[in-house]
Amino acid sequence: MKLTADLGLCQGHQECLAEAPELFGFDEDSYQVVVRVPEPSADQVPAARAAVKYCPAFALTLED
Repeated sequence: MKLTADLGLCQGHQECLAEAPELFGFDEDSYQVVVRVPEPSADQVPAARAAVKYCPAFALTLED
């Protein structure tokens, strides 16, 4: 699985950090998400899916 963020869509809500802090970081300078784990393990996939689901800007994608 591959986890990506569209920085053109990210609005800095940080919901991804609330759902999966082990997968995401936040760049204070650009006020955008940083994907720290682009290939989540099987154990991390549920948190990645939750982050994608609850991103209000639809900036996150999880692909097979």
